[in-house]
Amino acid sequence: MEKIQVNKIISELTRKIRDISSIEDLEKIRIEYLSRAGLINNLSKKIKVLSEKERSEYGRSLNELKQEVSSLISKEQKNLQSLTKKEKVDLTTPVVPTKTGNLHPITLVTNELNQFFHYYGFSIADEREIEDDFHNFEMMGVPKDHPARELQDTLYIKEPNILLRTQTSSVEARYLEKFKPPIRIVCPGKVFRNETANKSNGSLFHQYQAVYVNKNVHMGHLKWMFTKALKFILGEDTEIRFRSKYYPEVEPGLSPDIKCTFCNGKGCDVCKQRGWIEIAGGGIIHPNTLKYANIDYKTYSGLAFGWGLDRVAMARFNIKDIRLLYNGSIVYK
Repeated sequence: MEKIQVNKIISELTRKIRDISSIEDLEKIRIEYLSRAGLINNLSKKIKVLSEKERSEYGRSLNELKQEVSSLISKEQKNLQSLTKKEKVDLTTPVVPTKTGNLHPITLVTNELNQFFHYYGFSIADEREIEDDFHNFEMMGVPKDHPARELQDTLYIKEPNILLRTQTSSVEARYLEKFKPPIRIVCPGKVFRNETANKSNGSLFHQYQAVYVNKNVHMGHLKWMFTKALKFILGEDTEIRFRSKYYPEVEPGLSPDIKCTFCNGKGCDVCKQRGWIEIAGGGIIHPNTLKYANIDYKTYSGLAFGWGLDRVAMARFNIKDIRLLYNGSIVYK
């Protein structure tokens, strides 16, 4: 059943109200949300196709949304009317402090993804950024001669065992060791690679790891989760394709790509002329990883995936260069 994202709609409405300065502007917003052709009425039309049980939950959310929207618009209308009645401006009145900053795009998408996965029963996990070789590589199925171990990819603090984590899979490794199934966690955080910065890559970036271990977990669960989460964070019209891909810590593995929003699939510098942007990778946790964690791989299976949070933020806020996320003066839509 499609759910009404009350918090998201109210957050968008609040931003719109904050940017207006006249009753005429407010009336346009009222029409957009509360008129016969508005958002609330369009949402109410979906009730007729729902079951009796679904109607009750959907109706409560719709009533809550309508009351909140009406209240915000009514409150702003009174504020604007009181301002227009004032004939004189008192220059001695203290100025109300204005908001001078906003949450960073990566923080915004992280918070929204945390909210999404919390709804489905996931806990938020965190771990160290300075990691050892075993949890960063070996437990994740990366053999000693794998190219990712070479210095041009990994930033070592003390060779050969102490390094800056190259992936949030290291959080997965430690939680598999500490806890018994069922395990359901997400792990947002910074990772580090010894790479030259360009429009789509950097030496410091952010990943969003998710791990689910239980009985009878399969690839269908992973594809459903990818699709549901990507459309939640980027919009229902997001075009997604899945490709089979190799990752040493999973078997089988796949990668979801989204159609490039900057060129609409035609090819540009951001998508490297491919028309699609690789945004995540995942698969079914390799039995060897479960063995390392002393989990019975014949009884339990699991899925794991990692998102590139920077690329999600770029697609969400129309930011064409990943380096803009870290220059301290970013402007986004």
